[in-house]
Amino acid sequence: MSRNIPQTTLLGHPAGLFLLFTTEMWERFCYYGMRALVVLSLVAAVDGANPGFGMDRGQALILYGWYTSSAYATNILGGWIADNILGMRRSVLFGGLIMSAAQFTLFFAVPGDITLYYIGLVLMAAGVGLFKPNISTMVGELYPQGDARRDAAFSIFYMGINLGAFIAPFITSTLGEDPNYGWRWGYFSAGVGMLISVAIQLLFAKRFLGDIGVVPTAKRSREATGGVKQPLSHEERDRLRVVMSMFVFIMMFWTAFEQAGGLLNLVAQDNTQRMVGAFEVPAGWFQSLNPLFIVIFAPVFAWLWVKLARENKNPSSPLKVSAGILLTAIGFGFLILGVFEMQGTSDHKMSMIWLTLGYLFHTLGELCISPVGLSLMTKLAPLRLMSVIMGVWFLMPACAYFLAGYIGAFTEHAGEYGFVQQFAISMGVMPEHSGLLFVFAAIAAVLVLFSVLMWLVSGKLVDWMHGAESTTAKA
Repeated sequence: MSRNIPQTTLLGHPAGLFLLFTTEMWERFCYYGMRALVVLSLVAAVDGANPGFGMDRGQALILYGWYTSSAYATNILGGWIADNILGMRRSVLFGGLIMSAAQFTLFFAVPGDITLYYIGLVLMAAGVGLFKPNISTMVGELYPQGDARRDAAFSIFYMGINLGAFIAPFITSTLGEDPNYGWRWGYFSAGVGMLISVAIQLLFAKRFLGDIGVVPTAKRSREATGGVKQPLSHEERDRLRVVMSMFVFIMMFWTAFEQAGGLLNLVAQDNTQRMVGAFEVPAGWFQSLNPLFIVIFAPVFAWLWVKLARENKNPSSPLKVSAGILLTAIGFGFLILGVFEMQGTSDHKMSMIWLTLGYLFHTLGELCISPVGLSLMTKLAPLRLMSVIMGVWFLMPACAYFLAGYIGAFTEHAGEYGFVQQFAISMGVMPEHSGLLFVFAAIAAVLVLFSVLMWLVSGKLVDWMHGAESTTAKA
């Protein structure tokens, strides 16, 4: 089947990349703007100045884990619908409209209507499932197999994700945490951002994407084989083994990383000294640190991967994942230092520098894993399973977010266990901070272990790829 792919370029990449960049930027504004509000609005007192739902912290973190897990678990279904029925482009549009409806539902739910709030969360998960795997797969569709620019393209695309995530809390949290406006207006602003994303796709997709994402990939695959349904080849099966083998490693990374939206959000609110002169930094603003660092460092990583590819020195994706997991462990090391600092301060709070350094190293780890993994999925996936395999990639954080919510909730009561208290006391930490110390230390230790294991199995995974990462550098 002949395909119409516009040849217009910008900064050495197809112009369609920057359309997808902008579309994803506003979608992530919607998602992360909401993420900064969920736990804080759930735990806000019903009769407070800025009323919420009055949940206890543990219950709110578990609900947050269920929601974020569901939002990514639906990506497999969304990928299947795109591959077999709608195509990627229409899936993105329908997903965006559902996400907008979700945010406006949350607007009407706050404060107090928890049933309507649950409906909003369900709608949000359904919309993400249609939108997320398909916008990412279209990035890979812009590049032929073997094009060295593909990893760099996903790093650039990742900037769009995080530019939206960076901007969002300054608007949604500023509105939501201000009693003069309230949580509901934070959700409303997130919904407006999603409508902008949909409008951009409607207005410019045909011009800059041609027919990318219009025809379902399963139909394209059948046409390429003369209408005969072929079984998976030996190479395709091996490549799918790589996807499944990496599952647990990526899941462990995201389990640690996603403490940002739950546990670390509460650490920022309750355990961090946030005063700068007479101004108290809103807790939700710390959610912008990770995307800010992405925007700063993603171009560096994009340049680095292309440069190393040209010199035939580019590490394999499994080795990049190993490095990313180790960097994330270092980030938790800084948070442990913050817990130690809390023991010597009059208010028993840590400096903002430890939270900032934690987010920095989590970001560096993410840049070695997430954009690289997105690119790898498009290299390994059989054509007829393109969006489904991207959905499998997002199932990894889905499982992780479920675990992350329970780990965050466990922190609330971890200090009640004798062995946790003894561990903390042996390290000179007060019992009331023992849960934080234990969870941070345990996460760091597990990450180091998984980093080493990934390094050990990386050679076998590369063999199973059958040259999928072989590249041809382009000027």
